[in-house]
Amino acid sequence: MSFQKRIVFYLVHQLFFTNQKARDLIKNNKVMIDNKIINENIILSQNSEIKVNNIITRNKIKHICILFYKPKGFESTLNSSISNNLSVFFKNFNNLAIAGRLDKQSEGLLILSNDGKWIEKLCNPKFEKEKEYDVVLDKKPDEEFIKLFTSGILINNYITKTCQCKIIDNFSIRVILKEGKNRQIRKMCKTLGYNVIMLIRTRIHHFKLGTLKEGEYIRI
Repeated sequence: MSFQKRIVFYLVHQLFFTNQKARDLIKNNKVMIDNKIINENIILSQNSEIKVNNIITRNKIKHICILFYKPKGFESTLNSSISNNLSVFFKNFNNLAIAGRLDKQSEGLLILSNDGKWIEKLCNPKFEKEKEYDVVLDKKPDEEFIKLFTSGILINNYITKTCQCKIIDNFSIRVILKEGKNRQIRKMCKTLGYNVIMLIRTRIHHFKLGTLKEGEYIRI
Protein backbone atom coordinates (compact mmCIF):
# COMPACT_ATOMS: atom_id res chain seq x y z
CA MET A 1 0.00 0.00 0.00
CA SER A 2 1.35 3.45 -0.87
CA PHE A 3 1.55 6.23 1.67
CA GLN A 4 -1.59 7.88 0.28
CA LYS A 5 -3.31 7.38 3.65
CA ARG A 6 -5.85 9.78 5.04
CA ILE A 7 -6.11 11.04 8.58
CA VAL A 8 -9.16 8.87 9.35
CA PHE A 9 -7.13 5.80 8.34
CA TYR A 10 -4.44 6.86 10.81
CA LEU A 11 -6.90 7.49 13.64
CA VAL A 12 -8.57 4.13 13.12
CA HIS A 13 -5.54 1.93 12.52
CA GLN A 14 -2.96 3.60 14.78
CA LEU A 15 -5.08 4.93 17.63
CA PHE A 16 -7.88 2.33 17.40
CA PHE A 17 -10.79 4.76 17.17
CA THR A 18 -13.90 3.74 15.30
CA ASN A 19 -14.54 5.41 11.97
CA GLN A 20 -17.33 7.45 13.53
CA LYS A 21 -15.19 8.54 16.48
CA ALA A 22 -12.39 9.55 14.11
CA ARG A 23 -14.75 11.64 12.00
CA ASP A 24 -16.26 13.23 15.13
CA LEU A 25 -12.79 14.25 16.35
CA ILE A 26 -12.13 15.95 13.03
CA LYS A 27 -15.57 17.59 12.97
CA ASN A 28 -15.05 18.97 16.48
CA ASN A 29 -11.62 20.46 15.68
CA LYS A 30 -9.76 17.98 17.90
CA VAL A 31 -7.19 16.93 15.28
CA MET A 32 -4.18 19.04 14.32
CA ILE A 33 -1.55 18.38 11.65
CA ASP A 34 1.62 20.44 12.00
CA ASN A 35 -0.21 22.66 14.52
CA LYS A 36 -3.07 23.40 12.14
CA ILE A 37 -6.63 22.30 12.94
CA ILE A 38 -8.03 20.18 10.15
CA ASN A 39 -11.73 19.73 9.39
CA GLU A 40 -11.69 17.20 6.58
CA ASN A 41 -10.27 13.76 5.85
CA ILE A 42 -7.06 14.97 4.19
CA ILE A 43 -4.13 12.91 2.90
CA LEU A 44 -1.27 12.68 5.38
CA SER A 45 2.26 13.82 4.71
CA GLN A 46 4.86 11.19 5.54
CA ASN A 47 6.64 13.37 8.09
CA SER A 48 3.87 15.50 9.63
CA GLU A 49 3.27 15.89 13.36
CA ILE A 50 -0.20 14.81 14.48
CA LYS A 51 -2.05 15.94 17.62
CA VAL A 52 -5.34 14.53 18.89
CA ASN A 53 -7.05 16.34 21.78
CA ASN A 54 -3.88 18.47 21.97
CA ILE A 55 -1.71 15.41 22.63
CA ILE A 56 1.06 14.56 20.18
CA THR A 57 0.37 11.10 18.76
CA ARG A 58 3.06 11.19 16.06
CA ASN A 59 6.16 13.36 16.12
CA LYS A 60 7.32 15.27 13.09
CA ILE A 61 10.11 13.42 11.33
CA LYS A 62 13.24 15.52 10.86
CA HIS A 63 14.90 14.49 7.64
CA ILE A 64 18.67 14.21 7.61
CA CYS A 65 21.16 13.79 4.78
CA ILE A 66 24.62 12.31 5.32
CA LEU A 67 27.57 12.27 2.93
CA PHE A 68 29.87 9.36 3.75
CA TYR A 69 33.19 8.09 2.43
CA LYS A 70 32.79 4.31 2.33
CA PRO A 71 36.14 2.62 2.83
CA LYS A 72 37.22 -0.30 0.72
CA GLY A 73 36.40 -3.64 2.33
CA PHE A 74 32.95 -2.69 3.64
CA GLU A 75 29.60 -3.81 2.27
CA SER A 76 27.12 -1.04 1.37
CA THR A 77 24.55 -2.14 3.93
CA LEU A 78 23.50 -1.29 7.48
CA ASN A 79 22.34 -4.86 8.11
CA SER A 80 24.34 -5.89 11.18
CA SER A 81 23.93 -9.59 10.34
CA ILE A 82 26.19 -9.10 7.29
CA SER A 83 29.92 -9.04 7.96
CA ASN A 84 31.82 -5.81 7.31
CA ASN A 85 28.63 -3.75 7.26
CA LEU A 86 28.40 0.02 7.79
CA SER A 87 26.39 0.05 11.02
CA VAL A 88 29.59 0.59 13.03
CA PHE A 89 29.78 4.10 11.53
CA PHE A 90 26.13 5.04 12.23
CA LYS A 91 25.29 3.76 15.70
CA ASN A 92 23.51 7.00 16.63
CA PHE A 93 21.13 7.06 13.65
CA ASN A 94 17.88 5.23 12.95
CA ASN A 95 15.98 4.26 9.80
CA LEU A 96 18.67 5.28 7.34
CA ALA A 97 18.50 4.27 3.69
CA ILE A 98 21.46 4.27 1.30
CA ALA A 99 21.66 5.89 -2.12
CA GLY A 100 24.26 4.68 -4.56
CA ARG A 101 25.57 1.38 -3.26
CA LEU A 102 29.18 0.45 -3.94
CA ASP A 103 30.61 -3.07 -4.12
CA LYS A 104 32.88 -4.23 -1.31
CA GLN A 105 36.14 -3.52 -3.12
CA SER A 106 35.10 -0.01 -4.21
CA GLU A 107 35.24 3.14 -2.14
CA GLY A 108 33.94 6.69 -2.12
CA LEU A 109 30.74 8.62 -1.79
CA LEU A 110 27.57 7.15 -0.33
CA ILE A 111 24.53 9.22 0.63
CA LEU A 112 22.33 8.17 3.53
CA SER A 113 19.02 9.63 4.67
CA ASN A 114 15.88 8.75 6.63
CA ASP A 115 13.85 10.17 3.72
CA GLY A 116 13.20 7.05 1.66
CA LYS A 117 11.41 8.82 -1.19
CA TRP A 118 14.29 11.25 -1.66
CA ILE A 119 16.78 8.37 -1.64
CA GLU A 120 14.72 6.61 -4.31
CA LYS A 121 14.94 9.66 -6.58
CA LEU A 122 18.70 9.75 -6.17
CA CYS A 123 19.44 6.10 -6.88
CA ASN A 124 16.70 4.89 -9.26
CA PRO A 125 18.14 4.87 -12.82
CA LYS A 126 14.89 6.24 -14.28
CA PHE A 127 15.71 9.62 -12.71
CA GLU A 128 19.11 9.64 -14.48
CA LYS A 129 21.16 11.25 -11.72
CA GLU A 130 24.84 11.37 -12.64
CA LYS A 131 27.41 9.37 -10.70
CA GLU A 132 31.09 10.14 -11.21
CA TYR A 133 34.02 7.78 -10.63
CA ASP A 134 37.80 7.88 -10.77
CA VAL A 135 39.10 4.49 -11.90
CA VAL A 136 42.64 3.09 -12.01
CA LEU A 137 43.21 0.29 -14.54
CA ASP A 138 45.90 -2.37 -14.82
CA LYS A 139 47.11 -1.06 -18.16
CA LYS A 140 46.96 2.08 -20.25
CA PRO A 141 43.59 2.78 -21.88
CA ASP A 142 43.61 3.96 -25.46
CA GLU A 143 41.16 5.87 -27.63
CA GLU A 144 39.57 2.63 -28.84
CA PHE A 145 38.82 1.72 -25.20
CA ILE A 146 37.17 5.13 -24.67
CA LYS A 147 35.13 4.82 -27.86
CA LEU A 148 33.79 1.37 -26.99
CA PHE A 149 33.26 2.18 -23.31
CA THR A 150 31.20 5.31 -23.96
CA SER A 151 29.06 3.79 -26.72
CA GLY A 152 27.76 0.90 -24.60
CA ILE A 153 29.06 -2.54 -23.61
CA LEU A 154 27.22 -5.87 -23.65
CA ILE A 155 27.35 -7.37 -20.15
CA ASN A 156 25.07 -10.14 -18.90
CA ASN A 157 22.73 -9.82 -21.90
CA TYR A 158 22.36 -6.10 -21.26
CA ILE A 159 23.86 -3.24 -23.26
CA THR A 160 24.92 -0.40 -20.99
CA LYS A 161 23.68 3.08 -21.77
CA THR A 162 25.97 5.60 -23.41
CA CYS A 163 28.12 7.37 -20.83
CA GLN A 164 31.04 9.74 -20.42
CA CYS A 165 34.61 8.53 -20.04
CA LYS A 166 37.94 10.30 -20.43
CA ILE A 167 41.57 9.49 -19.78
CA ILE A 168 43.03 11.28 -16.73
CA ASP A 169 46.58 9.95 -16.91
CA ASN A 170 48.46 6.84 -18.02
CA PHE A 171 46.33 4.31 -16.11
CA SER A 172 43.36 6.34 -14.89
CA ILE A 173 39.97 7.24 -16.34
CA ARG A 174 37.04 9.35 -15.16
CA VAL A 175 33.60 7.86 -15.74
CA ILE A 176 30.14 9.46 -15.47
CA LEU A 177 27.15 7.14 -15.52
CA LYS A 178 23.40 7.69 -15.31
CA GLU A 179 22.72 4.09 -14.34
CA GLY A 180 24.23 1.77 -11.77
CA LYS A 181 24.15 -1.93 -12.52
CA ASN A 182 25.90 -4.26 -10.09
CA ARG A 183 29.70 -3.86 -10.49
CA GLN A 184 28.99 -2.17 -13.83
CA ILE A 185 32.27 -0.35 -14.38
CA ARG A 186 34.32 -3.38 -13.38
CA LYS A 187 32.35 -5.60 -15.77
CA MET A 188 32.59 -3.08 -18.62
CA CYS A 189 36.34 -2.84 -18.21
CA LYS A 190 36.71 -6.62 -17.94
CA THR A 191 34.80 -7.07 -21.20
CA LEU A 192 37.30 -4.77 -22.91
CA GLY A 193 40.26 -6.68 -21.47
CA TYR A 194 41.09 -4.43 -18.51
CA ASN A 195 41.03 -5.00 -14.75
CA VAL A 196 40.08 -2.32 -12.23
CA ILE A 197 42.77 -1.75 -9.61
CA MET A 198 40.98 1.05 -7.75
CA LEU A 199 37.52 2.61 -8.05
CA ILE A 200 36.47 5.72 -6.15
CA ARG A 201 33.09 7.42 -6.53
CA THR A 202 33.55 11.17 -6.20
CA ARG A 203 30.06 12.51 -6.97
CA ILE A 204 26.36 11.63 -6.93
CA HIS A 205 24.20 14.25 -8.69
CA HIS A 206 25.53 17.55 -7.27
CA PHE A 207 26.82 16.01 -4.04
CA LYS A 208 30.62 15.65 -3.98
CA LEU A 209 33.03 13.60 -1.90
CA GLY A 210 35.11 16.72 -1.38
CA THR A 211 37.73 16.49 1.36
CA LEU A 212 36.15 13.59 3.24
CA LYS A 213 38.57 10.86 4.28
CA GLU A 214 37.80 7.13 4.45
CA GLY A 215 35.22 6.41 7.16
CA GLU A 216 34.30 10.09 7.64
CA TYR A 217 30.86 11.62 7.13
CA ILE A 218 29.17 14.99 7.32
CA ARG A 219 25.52 15.96 7.79
CA ILE A 220 24.26 18.55 5.34
